[in-house]
Amino acid sequence: MAAAAIFSSLRRRRSPSLEVFLAPVDLSDVALVRTLAVVATELVSRFSQKSFFFQRRNSRSLIRKLEVCLVFLDCLKDSGATLPHTALLCLKELYLLLYRSKILLDYCSESSKLWMLLQNHSISGHFNDLNLELLTFFDVFPFEEVELAVDVREQVELLQKQLRRTRMFVDECDEVLRAHFLSFLDEFENGRLPNPRELREFFVDKLKIRNAKCCRAEIEFLEEQIVNHEGDVEPTLAVLNGFVAFTRYSRFLLFGFEEDEVDSGAGNQKKLKKNLISQEIAETLLTIPRDFCCPISLDLMNDPVIISTGQTYDRSSITRWMEEGHSTCPKTGQLLVHTRLAPNRALRNLIIQWCIAHGVPYDPPEGMDASAESYAMASPTRAALEANRATAIILIQQLSIGSQDAKSIAAREIRLLAKTGKENRAFIAEAGAIPHLQKLLASPNPVAQENSVTAMLNLSIYDKNKSLIMSEVGCLGSITEVLRSGHSTEARENAAATLFSLSAVHDYKKRIAEESGAVEALAGLLRDGTPRGKKDAVTALFNLSTHTDNCVQMIEAGAVTALVGALGNEGVAEEAAGALALIVRQPVGAEAVAKEERAVAGLIAMMRCGTPRGKENAVAALLELCRSGGAATTEQVFKAPALAGLLQMLLFTGTKRARRKAASLARVFQRCEHVVMHGVGYAYPSNSASNRDSSFASEVSVPISISVPVV
Repeated sequence: MAAAAIFSSLRRRRSPSLEVFLAPVDLSDVALVRTLAVVATELVSRFSQKSFFFQRRNSRSLIRKLEVCLVFLDCLKDSGATLPHTALLCLKELYLLLYRSKILLDYCSESSKLWMLLQNHSISGHFNDLNLELLTFFDVFPFEEVELAVDVREQVELLQKQLRRTRMFVDECDEVLRAHFLSFLDEFENGRLPNPRELREFFVDKLKIRNAKCCRAEIEFLEEQIVNHEGDVEPTLAVLNGFVAFTRYSRFLLFGFEEDEVDSGAGNQKKLKKNLISQEIAETLLTIPRDFCCPISLDLMNDPVIISTGQTYDRSSITRWMEEGHSTCPKTGQLLVHTRLAPNRALRNLIIQWCIAHGVPYDPPEGMDASAESYAMASPTRAALEANRATAIILIQQLSIGSQDAKSIAAREIRLLAKTGKENRAFIAEAGAIPHLQKLLASPNPVAQENSVTAMLNLSIYDKNKSLIMSEVGCLGSITEVLRSGHSTEARENAAATLFSLSAVHDYKKRIAEESGAVEALAGLLRDGTPRGKKDAVTALFNLSTHTDNCVQMIEAGAVTALVGALGNEGVAEEAAGALALIVRQPVGAEAVAKEERAVAGLIAMMRCGTPRGKENAVAALLELCRSGGAATTEQVFKAPALAGLLQMLLFTGTKRARRKAASLARVFQRCEHVVMHGVGYAYPSNSASNRDSSFASEVSVPISISVPVV
């Protein structure tokens, strides 16, 4: 909520920004007093009848003080007298004070009950801060220069006396509840489950959280605080994750799987989609902050480092850049004074916190020093792990014996529980979730099917779970069936992402390719899917193409045709060219690609306009096509328009790998009896125009001599 974001500045005792509080600096004294009176009136009328579950005494006390301020402002407004400059300055400060009061009261009325318990001391301190600021206002205000009615002056003086006696008030009953709340977490920390009777008394009797819907609202609010968490704010991420885990466990233990949860299941899907935790999916659904992306690879940085120009890059990307012989900064073009790389620890810590908050997997680089303490702070505590383990047992029991509605809810919660942390994924699988999720893949309920296949995807990210999924009889076939004919687009896309995740293990690539309909479905998704679906499909096909035994299956299933068609799609062209480069290493693959009318033209287009990695893959594919496809295929590649110029460009401006491949391809042409490389132009048969991509239709022969370096 908006108040929470603004309130964070108050929690850290920072001054609010001008964008948040716009003091009326240009108003006359009369207009300023009227504006203040309106604001105070709105405050009093809005909150005087509002019920506060926590901070009742502090809230009521602040509202009563604001009522006196309103009387004071009404008196100033009615007098119409000209105010001295010092009074105007004080009133402008009062304007900010009134808005801070509004934010604090909003925060107390709209925050979750559990969050208010956790913040009890902090929020009480902010009420005390406002009391002190209000006292300062009245002490500084020049009453001797302003006419006030006697009764108003007496009320103000009485308020001043009360403010001088005021001390920070922390409700003892609220503190007892807070201590009780923390004690439950201690139980989990010590490996014990809290007493169910005490849990029911705490949630139902004390906090009036009486159903699953209210408990879900509490969990969502706490999760929102995790997403918006900043490193200098208590409680830490690890503690917050523990409270979320405890509350989720209590929700299912106390309220079970209520029917009203099913009704909201479909409506919650959009909210759930942002929590998909596979790296590939997260990158397409989440907007990664620009400062977290490497300027070279445009990917989320894993190990950010600073170079001599002060720019930050991912270590692997900038190291590769330097190894390729570059001596300038990729972003600024400045000459590098030295090649030392300094770790950007502050940025790395921010990236770690963002990844954990958004459920994006993060593997800390080897040798990460202790200064990256935020990773340890955000790692799950034993309390969180034990609470999640206990929750998983309840959920899997429902998957086994629950009603269809309960199974759908359980699959959704397992999907969420498995979104982060290898520990969670490990004990969910060990507890026997995979066989039950497999059965749910065939559910006629679209929501249940989508939740189960996404839960399977999230579990598969943990390497040890891959073998459990693949060894489960019929599980691979069930995932493939969802990919082929799932009830929703999201289910089919997540099934493709699951196959991609499983295909990371070399031994499983052949099994996946041999599964009936798997490659055909991936090829279909690559042709006709959404941008995200195409990305999932092409990465899965790329993985499958790295196994040499899969070439024939991929050709027969139409994957080659789909990959060639994907060369014209900027979002997936790089991976498509890489897969084709692997397929054409075998003669049968080269023959299949050569038969595709747009294959050579598409690869040439990538050499011209693709990404640096895309250009590498395209020239590598053409090289392997010539090597494996024979003289006829080599001639077909040679006749492609503008190839000579593109090769020369890569020889001088390409990456190290692209230069090496381009040089090798040029030497292939030198040895070809149809090619004269030195000083003679390329001639194209008149009947070849129809076989070329339309984007090259206007091009003619290019007289150029290529000097091939020795690589």
